[in-house]
Amino acid sequence: MTTPSDAPVISGRRASWHTAATLLVLLVAAVLAARHWTVIDTGTQELAAADRGWLLVAAAAAALTWGCAALAQQGTVTEPLPAGRLVAAQFAASAANHVLPAGVGAGAVNWRFLTRCGLTPTDTATALALKATASATSRAALITGLSVACPGILHLPHLPAGIPAMLLVSASATIALLSRLLRTRIRDRLQTTLAQVRAVHELPARAAALWGGSLAFATSHALVVYAVTQALDMPLPAARVALAYLAASSAAVLLPTPGGIGSLDAALALALVTAGIPGGAAATVVLGYRLLTVWLPLVPGLLVLALLVRRKVL
Repeated sequence: MTTPSDAPVISGRRASWHTAATLLVLLVAAVLAARHWTVIDTGTQELAAADRGWLLVAAAAAALTWGCAALAQQGTVTEPLPAGRLVAAQFAASAANHVLPAGVGAGAVNWRFLTRCGLTPTDTATALALKATASATSRAALITGLSVACPGILHLPHLPAGIPAMLLVSASATIALLSRLLRTRIRDRLQTTLAQVRAVHELPARAAALWGGSLAFATSHALVVYAVTQALDMPLPAARVALAYLAASSAAVLLPTPGGIGSLDAALALALVTAGIPGGAAATVVLGYRLLTVWLPLVPGLLVLALLVRRKVL
């Protein structure tokens, strides 16, 4: 049992831990900024002569992504979440996502936020899985619709005969084996998960927030890319640019890097060239997109992350 005399010691330890976490976050921000300063400086110079109006549109769309992410996250739970802290957590999560690969940073921030809001680990895991599923489904729906609207832009890789069937059989066998080994655990967890998913979709406002936020999140990122192309006087149809971004960001998932740095850059540049933008200009668009969505918000996002940790929101 903790005695009154122990309380100041424990409080001091917690304060020291929060101070150390804050200093670590600031150190990470400084290292990242120094390491990628050339990219930041080059992007700034390339955009210096761009159309300011379109750049403002791009910046507004970039800021909108955090609100869309917060809306989608609220749609995964029936309980109301504190709106201001939720948006701040999404801003911090986007910064953390550029430090750790494959969405680990954002997942960890949102996990901590939801558990701090009183959700159980099972409900938190279900909420995060539901958000990821809605995001992937929304992207697939947008890609399908834009592919129909802009035929000939998206080219699927050709696979040798028999490979799709082999992949399907292998996946089915793996699922069957895992289901057999973990039948009871999977059944119990699935029942709990389905109950939470049903509860969310029985509330029209929550379902609209989940799916509307997921669609708006992907659309906002595509709008950033489109606005940058317009700012740099590269007129292309919005649908072609959006399809290029969605296809590139989906392909970049196959090579998980922090924030998709490197993998998304290369995939997006290639997709823009395929859409009709010259190679050098495509690189400039990617730099502009990264400047607005990564480099400019990175240090403020990490500072917000440290502040949320210090205030025990995370």
